[in-house]
Amino acid sequence: MSLVVVPVRYPLSKHSRRTLEQAIEVARERDAALTILHVDLYQNGKKVTRIDLKAAVESTFGRLENTRYVVRTGFLVEESILDEVAAEDADVVVIGSKQASRLRRLFQRFTDNPNIDQYLRTHLDCEVITVESARA
Repeated sequence: MSLVVVPVRYPLSKHSRRTLEQAIEVARERDAALTILHVDLYQNGKKVTRIDLKAAVESTFGRLENTRYVVRTGFLVEESILDEVAAEDADVVVIGSKQASRLRRLFQRFTDNPNIDQYLRTHLDCEVITVESARA
């Protein structure tokens, strides 16, 4: 079974809800498992639990079948996302356009190729779907 990973903020922002909505759709279309990931930053001192994350998602989208909720703790959101994608051998990552911009900047520091989709395909063998922010 294929796997879709979607990083989100907690509490769910408008952009996170939009990104999550797209990830749910992709997982259903591909009959894939879904991992909803939140990165709890050490420096923020907050403790978000899997139960918190699941409750927030289910209050917005209802109960989701074949879904795993993951809270990772780290210093950099981008590194934690890449670690999760690699560890779970994800087939698809659905990210918001703001997160894509942050990842591009991170890649520019380490590589001469800021193309996230190509980088992840080359290094992690996964597809990246970027969800544009809703216009006000």
